[in-house]
Amino acid sequence: MGFILDGLDVEDYDRSYGDRELLRRIGRYFRPKLPAMVLVAAMIVLHSLTQSAIPLLISWGVDRMEQGSVSDIGWPLAGALLGIGVLAWVFNFFRQWFSAKVTGDVVLGLRTDAFDAVLERDMSFYDEHPSGKIVSRVTSDTDEFANVVTLTMNLLSQVLLVGFVTALLFFRDVQLALLTMAVTPIVMGTALAFRRVARRTTQHAQRSLARVNANLQETMGGISVAKNFRQEATVYSEFRPINRQNYAVTLRQGFVFSGIFPVLFLVAGLATVVLVQVGGSSVLGGRLSAGDWYLFLQAVGLFWLPLTSIAAFWSQFQQGLAASERVFALIDASPRVVQEDAQPVGRLAGRIEFRDLTFGYEPAHPVLTRFNLTIEAGESVALVGHTGAGKSTLSKLITRFYEYSGGQLLIDGRDIRSFDLREYRRQIGAVPQQPFLFSGTVADNIRYPRPDASDEEVRLAAMRVAGGDWLEALPDGLGTDVGEHGRALSMGQRQLVALARLLVQDPAIVVLDEATASVDPLTEAQISEGLDVVLAGRTSIVIAHRLSTIEHVDRIIVLDHGRIIEEGDHAALLKAGGRYCEVYNTYFRHQSPDYQPGTGFVPVAK
Repeated sequence: MGFILDGLDVEDYDRSYGDRELLRRIGRYFRPKLPAMVLVAAMIVLHSLTQSAIPLLISWGVDRMEQGSVSDIGWPLAGALLGIGVLAWVFNFFRQWFSAKVTGDVVLGLRTDAFDAVLERDMSFYDEHPSGKIVSRVTSDTDEFANVVTLTMNLLSQVLLVGFVTALLFFRDVQLALLTMAVTPIVMGTALAFRRVARRTTQHAQRSLARVNANLQETMGGISVAKNFRQEATVYSEFRPINRQNYAVTLRQGFVFSGIFPVLFLVAGLATVVLVQVGGSSVLGGRLSAGDWYLFLQAVGLFWLPLTSIAAFWSQFQQGLAASERVFALIDASPRVVQEDAQPVGRLAGRIEFRDLTFGYEPAHPVLTRFNLTIEAGESVALVGHTGAGKSTLSKLITRFYEYSGGQLLIDGRDIRSFDLREYRRQIGAVPQQPFLFSGTVADNIRYPRPDASDEEVRLAAMRVAGGDWLEALPDGLGTDVGEHGRALSMGQRQLVALARLLVQDPAIVVLDEATASVDPLTEAQISEGLDVVLAGRTSIVIAHRLSTIEHVDRIIVLDHGRIIEEGDHAALLKAGGRYCEVYNTYFRHQSPDYQPGTGFVPVAK
C-alpha cells in the first residue's frame, strides 16, 4: 500500500500535537460560548431524562397489565408517553438549534484565525508551499473541525444518557447491571484500538485532498497556457493519478471507519444474548417481574447504542483532531521575518543602506554575501544584470518580504528590523512586471491601498497618470469591471491602474519591476509618462528591462552573482566598455533608435 501514500509527506511546518493539547486549544474557542453551552447542556440533560423515562413508564404499565388493570392504564399511559415524546422532541430541537449556533461560531473563529495566519505568513512561505494546499487547510480542514464540535455535542448527550440508564439498571437488578458493566470494557477497548490507525489514515486523506486542490488551482491559473499549447491531455494525465490516489486513500479511510461499527455491534449483540438468557431465567424463577425484565431489556438497548456511539466517537474524533492539528500547524507556523521592535516609522525620506548584508533563499547557498550599497533619499537607481544576478532579491529585502541572515539593512539610518512592519510597508510601493488586480472596478483597485480615499482622490490620481487619456479606452471609465485577476484589461491598462494606485498610496520608496517590459510602444509611452509622475521626489529602485528607463535614472547598478561590479550613469558605463556595455549590447541595444540590424555597435557616450 506504500505507493498509495507517495507524495503525501508532511509539510515542513507541520507539528504533532497530543490529544490533550488539541482539546485544550479547541476549548479556547468554546470558552466565549459558555452561556450557550450551559443552555445546550441543560437541553441535553432534559432530553436524556425524557428518553430514560420512556422505558420506565412502559415497565410500570406492563406490571399493571400483568395485575389485570389494562383498562385503567391504557389511555393515561398512552397520553403520558405522547407527552414525554413531545417534550423529548422539544428539548432535542433546542439542543440542535443552539448546538448549531455554537458550532458555527466556533468554526467561524477558527477559520478567521487560520485566514489571519495566512495573511501573516512571509513571502518565502508561499514560495515553498503550494497555495492549493494552504487553501485546503483553511476550507476543508476547518469543515472537518466542525465535525469535531458536532461530535462533542452528541457525546455529551450520549454520556448523560448512559449515566441515567446505568443508574436505572442498578436500581432494577444489581446482578444483571454488573453483568452489563462487565462487557463495557470490551466494547470500549475495541473502539480505542482503532484510534491510532484512524488518526493516521485521516491525515493521509487530508493531505491527498490538499494535493488535489493544489493541482486544480495550478491548472486553473495556467489554463490559458495549456490551451495555447494544446496540452489539455497532458494536464489531464497529470491530474488523473493525483485524483486516483485521493480515491484510494479515501476508500482506505472508509474501510477503517466502516469496520468499527460492525465489530462493536457484534460484541454488543453477543452481550445482549447473554443478558436475555440470564434475565429470562430470572423471570421464570420468579426473582424478576415481567415488567422489570422488559425495562431491563429496553434499558440495555438504550445503553448499547450510546455506548457504541461513545466508543466509535474516539475513532471518528480522530478525523476532526487530525484536521484541527493541520489548522493549528498553519496558525503556529514560525515566521521567517522577525521584527526586533515595533517603533513608529513616521514619514520616511527614503535613504537605503545595505551594510555587509548576507542573504540566501537556502542558508547553504547565499545569494548576497557581505553586500554593501547606499541609495540616497530621492535617488532613482536601476538594477541591471543577467538572470540570477540578485536584482529581485534586493527588492524583496527592501520590501521586507524575506529575512537576511547577517549584516544590516538601514532605512533613513534605522535598522529595518526595528520598524512597525505594517506601518513601514505602507510607505513602500511595489509594482511587479505583471500587476495583480482584484475583482471589482478600476476605481476599487486604485483605492486599494487606502480604502478611505474619496472618489475625487481616485479620479485625480487616475488623471495624473498619462494625463488620464487611458481612461477613454475603458467602456465605463473608473467604473469598469476589471474581471478576475484584471483579465478584462490589457497588460498596459493594468500597469496604468497600478501606477494610479501608487499615487493614492503616496509611498516614500518605490520598487518597480520594469512596468514597460511587455507592452506596445504607445502604451509604453503612456506608462513612461506616468512613471515620471509617480517617481518624482521618491526613492526608486527599478529592475530594468527597457533602455528608456535606464537612460533616465540617476545611477545604474550592475550586478553579477550578488556582487556590484559596476555603477554609474548610462553614458559613463557605456564609455567604460565593461560589463554594462556587454549587458547593453545583449539586452538593450535593439531598443535604441540608432540601432540598425546587421551592423556592428560602437558605444557612444551621449
